[in-house]
Amino acid sequence: MDWDKLRIFHAVADAGSLTHAGDTLHLSQSAVSRQIRALEEALGTTLFHRHARGLILTEQGELLFQATSSMARKLESASARIRDSEENVFGELKVTTPVGFGTLWLAPRLVKLYEKYPDLRIDLLLEERVLDLPMREADVAIRMKEPSQSDLIRRRLLNIRMRLYATPEYVEQHGKPETLEELTKHRLICQKPDQPQVASGARLVETLMAQNVGSTLTVNNYFGVLQAVLANLGIGVLPDYLTADHPELVRIFPDLESGEVPVFLAYPEELRQTRRVAVFRDFVLEEIQAYRRHQSEAGQS
Repeated sequence: MDWDKLRIFHAVADAGSLTHAGDTLHLSQSAVSRQIRALEEALGTTLFHRHARGLILTEQGELLFQATSSMARKLESASARIRDSEENVFGELKVTTPVGFGTLWLAPRLVKLYEKYPDLRIDLLLEERVLDLPMREADVAIRMKEPSQSDLIRRRLLNIRMRLYATPEYVEQHGKPETLEELTKHRLICQKPDQPQVASGARLVETLMAQNVGSTLTVNNYFGVLQAVLANLGIGVLPDYLTADHPELVRIFPDLESGEVPVFLAYPEELRQTRRVAVFRDFVLEEIQAYRRHQSEAGQS
């Protein structure tokens, strides 16, 4: 199969337009069209449905686009690894984390990584769904449980717990509950137990909801819960790692917390020697160490 024609097909499928693909490839629309027709003739099938609004892949075109997309990712990975050196780190790194950890802990710290490696391109995928690392849906994952695949390198970063917090302003205005029964006089901000989240966090929420709380605000991620807490809307169920960046928050019920939740960093064995993965791994470990020192100092003060 002609590699050049496949490259042109991929650009057209990605753009959905002969004109836009031609602009990307620096080819005329007619030249692109001729290459697509030649590829369809060579394969003996139609790859695109032609419409006035653009091009839509046929079923056969979808199959070929999946293959060329995989090839493009592997070529980008190989190109970046070739360019990597001890002094410079290039290329895209896909990092997947749960929404809460990615927005509340990781994203605010990435400026330090970019300062050291300004040519690194990070694609941060924030979602609760577990992406398939061996299938390269992402390069690196930070997960709230140990990965089950055996062909992954994994590193336990820390253990976290879900606790209750409020702002000093909220406590001054509404008081600080001392017993679970007093929680009925406050607004609880949390995720619903049936929403995607760590199991121990869901169990803590179930315990709190059983107190017949009068007013609640449920949000589908911890970033939203934190914003509501900072706006003095009520008492929120939040992971303890955010206190490093929000030391002003007041802990409610010091003896009440979820079970431990392990946090793991994982990546495929084949990326062990990739510089982009190595510098990201080292950066996260350094930040975890700094976080632990902060927690230790806070506990002693």
